[in-house]
Amino acid sequence: MIRINLLPHREIRRQQQQKQFFIMLGTVVAIGAAIWFAVHSYLEDQFKNQVDRNKYLQSEIAKLDKQIAEIQKLKDQTSALLARKRVVETLQSTRSEVVHLLDQLVRQLPDGVYLKSIKQVGTRVAITGITQSQARVSTLMRQLDSSLSLDSPGLVEIKSTQERGQRVNEFIMNINITRASPEDVAGKPAPKPAAKR
Repeated sequence: MIRINLLPHREIRRQQQQKQFFIMLGTVVAIGAAIWFAVHSYLEDQFKNQVDRNKYLQSEIAKLDKQIAEIQKLKDQTSALLARKRVVETLQSTRSEVVHLLDQLVRQLPDGVYLKSIKQVGTRVAITGITQSQARVSTLMRQLDSSLSLDSPGLVEIKSTQERGQRVNEFIMNINITRASPEDVAGKPAPKPAAKR
């Protein structure tokens, strides 16, 4: 006997296929949404971590900038203190210079020579004086050259002039002061003045 199926099997099959399609579509959509959420969460965590790292780096850079500013300030203070120290050492080494200069000039000054002015600029000293004869100026230059704290005497000018009704020679002379370094001054005694001739 031949069986005839009168049920709408094509319609039922189409419905089953549609149902399977929607199930698969829902599954794919769900999996896609899950993947998108996982990737989004991962990227968001990475972004937050990077933002936190950037904030940490910025705070550390700010600290380092502050420390660099403090170091620069300390360097400036150190430079200022070293400059003051050098000034003090220079003053310490030259504080008795004028006394030695005057002492040496008095000791080396021959008879018949009189000083009118003494002007010091650094280690250079300009001397103006009067004498009765030019030979005494030469004697003065030789004696100053033999001094331990004075050197390189040089005659700038000598001329004949009237002083209190007498004819005298007025001279201008330059001489250098031998200046020792601060270490030498600290470690060595002062030079002994030369005997008066």
